[in-house]
Order: sequence, then C-alpha cells, then structure tokens
Amino acid sequence: MTVMQDLEARKDLDARKVVAVTRGEATSDGAGVKMIRLIGSAAQPPVDPFLMLDFFGSEQPGDYIGGFPDHPHRGFETVTYMLAGRMRHRDNHGHSGVIEAGDVQWMKAGRGLIHSEMPEQDHGLMRGFQLWINLPAAEKMSPPAYQEFKAAQIPVETREGARVKIVAGAGASGALGPVRAPHVDAVYLDVELAPGATFSQALPADHQAFFVLYEGSASAPGDKGEQAVEALALLALGAGGEAVLTGGPQGARALLLAARPLREPIAWSGPFVMNSRQELIQAFEDYRAGRF
Repeated sequence: MTVMQDLEARKDLDARKVVAVTRGEATSDGAGVKMIRLIGSAAQPPVDPFLMLDFFGSEQPGDYIGGFPDHPHRGFETVTYMLAGRMRHRDNHGHSGVIEAGDVQWMKAGRGLIHSEMPEQDHGLMRGFQLWINLPAAEKMSPPAYQEFKAAQIPVETREGARVKIVAGAGASGALGPVRAPHVDAVYLDVELAPGATFSQALPADHQAFFVLYEGSASAPGDKGEQAVEALALLALGAGGEAVLTGGPQGARALLLAARPLREPIAWSGPFVMNSRQELIQAFEDYRAGRF
C-alpha cells in the first residue's frame, strides 16, 4: 500500500457517516411566511445546541410578503444567512439594517428584545436560511448583541473543485470566519462543489454536525457505502473526525453546520428558550410587562 493509499484509507475510516437524511417539513411562521423546517420538526427534532433551521425561498411574493412583524426573543441566537434578496430588520433597542445576498446576521437575543424581519425580492429572488442556536445558562440574560457581516467581509477558501465560504470556524488553510461563537465553538461553512469534487473538513469529535444540501446533488459516506442525495435535504452526521461530501453530476451547494453541545436542561416555549419552567414563566411576565 502506498503512503497516499494509506492516508485515503484512514480518512475513509475517520469520515463521519450519514446517520439520517430528512427533507424537512413545510410550515409557515410570522405573517404567513412559507418555509421548509429542516431542524425542529417531527422529522428532525432539535439536536443540542441546534434548536431550529428554516429554509425560505420563493419567487412568489405572496409566500413571504407579510414577513415577520414585531416579535420577542430571549435565551438563544438567531443566524440569518441570505442567498438572494434582502431582509430588513429593526429592534426596539434602536438597531436596524438590511441583510443582502451573501450577508450574515448573527443575533444574540440574550435577556430579550423585540424585532421585526421583513423579506424583499431582488430581481425576483428571495432565498436564505435562519438557524436558532441555544445559549448556555450563563449567557441567557446577557445584553442583546449583533455580529453582522457583508458578503465581502466573509473569507472564501478555494480548494480543488470546491469554493468554501467561511462564516464561522476555520477553513483548511486556517482562515477564520468573522463570526465568533465560543460558547458552542460553531462552524458555519457554505460549500460550492464542482461535479465529482470532494470536500472534507476536520471537526472536533464532540461536535454535532449536519450537511444541508440546497442545490444540486451529492454523496456522502454511509453505513453501506456512498449515499447519494438530491437537494433539498439535511444530512445528519455521526461520530468521526471529518465531514466529507462529493458533488454530483451537476455539482452541489451545501452548508456544513457543526457545534459543541451545551448539555443543559431546556425549557422552550415559542420565542423563549430557557433552562427551567420558572425562567420561562418569568420571560413571559417580563415581555408582558414591557421589560424587553
């Protein structure tokens, strides 16, 4: 066996295998915005620290024009990543802005805020993701904060047959994404694969990890060899050292999401995610009393 063959064999043994493939569930939120819920549904329940992941995308304004009028949050983070179109946001603390194609907003709700998110088309398109990540108990009542970055501020790493946009975490070259989420050591990569190209990313052994295939087709290691998947799909990954994905005949685009579990109790109702029922009751009382 050559050195290269030995390295490839060890890589295969260490690759995280696909343990489940789900398509998500059609749902609506806000003022009737239609979306596909990929995490946080019956098909794929929350996986610590990931609470929910929604994919929204339509060329029909009626599917999203109502947007997400004023609503509260406490105790977790929302991550909005736009692929096309825009999202206008405003909160009751005076923060406002617009997220456009390729931009990211990583919002820590902390002890509480009330905000609105209003989607808009650009050249007939509006697509993106919103991810909810839990906060540890020590951070749940911290002040709200934002990490917002334009597409040009997010590093892109070019590998053989792959273009990797690094929103959070580190690329193979050591390039760091601009978002910092040390409480869960988050990894958020947007990967574009040429047909037949293989992408691999080393991940800490204790991290939960998913691929979200949102364009094209791809394959990944499974219990019975390579498992082929068509978009739109969520690929839950098991234990191992590397996440591996190979582009299909037309190539692929996928997110790689990974984070360290918090392993804390969760009390969750609607827009509030706390550690105990009493904290949850207090969140509702504070909201009704105008303390957000």
